[in-house]
Amino acid sequence: MAIIELRQVEKAFPGKKGTIHAVNGIDLTVEKQDVYGIVGYSGAGKSTLVRLLNGLETPTSGVIDIKGQDVTKLAGKQLRDFRKKVGMIFQHFNLLWSRTVVENIELPLELAGVEKNKRREKATQLLKLVGLDGRGDAYPNQLSGGQKQRVGIARALANDPDILLCDEATSALDPQTTEEVLELLADINQKLGLTIVLITHEMNVIRKICNKVAVMETGKIVEEGLVSEVFRNPQQEVTKIFVQQDLEPKQNAADLLAEFVKENPNGDLVTLNFLKVNAGEPVISQAIRKFDVDISVVYGNMQRAGGNSIGTLTIQLIGEKAAVDQAIEFFKTQEVGVEVLHRGK
Repeated sequence: MAIIELRQVEKAFPGKKGTIHAVNGIDLTVEKQDVYGIVGYSGAGKSTLVRLLNGLETPTSGVIDIKGQDVTKLAGKQLRDFRKKVGMIFQHFNLLWSRTVVENIELPLELAGVEKNKRREKATQLLKLVGLDGRGDAYPNQLSGGQKQRVGIARALANDPDILLCDEATSALDPQTTEEVLELLADINQKLGLTIVLITHEMNVIRKICNKVAVMETGKIVEEGLVSEVFRNPQQEVTKIFVQQDLEPKQNAADLLAEFVKENPNGDLVTLNFLKVNAGEPVISQAIRKFDVDISVVYGNMQRAGGNSIGTLTIQLIGEKAAVDQAIEFFKTQEVGVEVLHRGK
């Protein structure tokens, strides 16, 4: 069931050199309980899009339907009530430094006129949910970046929203803390049945948490679909760049491969690319059984995306030339990309 529908949404701003189309004719559907990622480089229009979703910006044209309401037609109390059901977390936390953690979480409830005892009860529950039980009396400057973002998440959940918007929520965090925050968001998605829309410029964030993704470029969505499908078979050049950047080895493999060839000159060195097939398929063990070859794994860079394994695996095949060639052809028949790096002597 769709909870967010955008139909031909545009947002234009006047600029010194003419009109800037920050969002340019976007159609988008987000289903209930999706963790929907929107990825793009700086200037792609991501942040403008998220501000349209929570009513902070009004579109120049088009329809923004959220839970059956056309947000473009809301004003006054109706708009304020709508925003209560759309939580928001930010890159730089946006906490009030003069307030304690629990008082920051209580703020949306205070603004909504909820009595003090109920505010404190709700905030205490949320502290436990985000893993900060016992830290309610601390001030933001006493917390780590990850803890500050957990407070931001708890505050965004105070009004029991149906939708949680995350605008570059992990960009200011180190890799380990990013993992922890993403795990928390995934847990909240499951426990509370929340729909999450996650804005980012990092494809690894999309891969780790989202089930669907839209790629933005110059105000338009140029590619969208299931995360596993987009990673396995990217269509647009910008998507291919994002995917490749996420999958490329985190260390320089060229020196490693050159050294391996020097030490093992007799085998064929081949890289298998698992972008178009589930890498869980036992193609290597099948090749060993089918053909008279020995296979050694030289270098691997495998990752998980949308429930599937994707990435590259560099192997060495040793055997008679005919058997090695047959094994390589077998990999191709299994829709595994094959790049021959080195032919043995």
